[in-house]
Amino acid sequence: MEKLISNWSNIKSVPENYIFPLESRPGDLKIPTSNSIPIIDLNEAQKDDSDRANTIHQIIKAAQEFGFFQVINHGILENEMKETMSVFKEVFQMSDEYKQKLYLDDDLKTCKRFTSSLRYETENVHLWRDSLRHPAHPLEDWQHLWPENPTEYRECVGNFSVKIKELGSRIMDLISEGLGLKCGYFDNDLTGSLIISINHYPPCPEPSLTLGLSKHKDPYLITILMQDGVSGLQVLKDGKWITVEPLPHAFVINIGHLLEIISKGKLKSAEHRAVTNSSQTRTSAAFFIAPSDDCLIEPAQDLTHYENNQPILRSFKYKEFLKNFFDTLGDTDLILKSFEPPKN
Repeated sequence: MEKLISNWSNIKSVPENYIFPLESRPGDLKIPTSNSIPIIDLNEAQKDDSDRANTIHQIIKAAQEFGFFQVINHGILENEMKETMSVFKEVFQMSDEYKQKLYLDDDLKTCKRFTSSLRYETENVHLWRDSLRHPAHPLEDWQHLWPENPTEYRECVGNFSVKIKELGSRIMDLISEGLGLKCGYFDNDLTGSLIISINHYPPCPEPSLTLGLSKHKDPYLITILMQDGVSGLQVLKDGKWITVEPLPHAFVINIGHLLEIISKGKLKSAEHRAVTNSSQTRTSAAFFIAPSDDCLIEPAQDLTHYENNQPILRSFKYKEFLKNFFDTLGDTDLILKSFEPPKN
């Protein structure tokens, strides 16, 4: 537990094992905030057919060009977002005694509190973050394993996670319609899991040297991200980093690597990272819409009108993909190579 950054981050310099190699550290270059990342009003999809078609077009276009977009008027109340974010932040402000109970000390824990990553002991350089991670769907299978404190955590986060799952289903329905897939294509084991990951980034004395999250793609279908108003998320677009500005009462949606595979590369999963700053703590909550472990993943057979813009892959179970993701530290090329069919 003494490894948790929040317990010792009030220092004047970054420890050597948190300093990233020169080619991957953020440096002192100021990254511009982008006004071009699409902001999509989901309420428009509830109006008439032409408004729904326009919303779908915006989502598909954003998923192709950026792999990221923000959604507003999504049906979740602002006070519900604020209350849930407040509970998430409180987790990282609890007493040392409580942190000790929650801190990850074995791989069998379902609800995991850890620092940097789940590969802390073997990674070459550490991330400037503390995290809490646990499954959330089906809710009745997992809620009793969540933190008991703050006392409102289970009820508040449980109610919120149900609404997030519903939001994820709405977005996946719009995406499937935009791809030309049958209605309800993703209403099965492809979206059988919801994982919550709360990241806590304390102020860093030398933000140019370290990262809260290194460059990666998410190994899921989509990620629904709730930010707390402090900038830190950056997306790689055309070889350049751009900052995703936190918008009040908005969620950031990013296309996961699995959805890129299922869509035959029509939708793009963008690489992204989290940077730190020297003055403000940042907390974000990522809700990962993902398949069930044994769900079979392959390019959608119904997309016969799309050329496959990616390597030919064999079908694979989601748990295979996830294991390869963590074993290769998210190396996209290595992950895909492991699922290429055997050569004759």
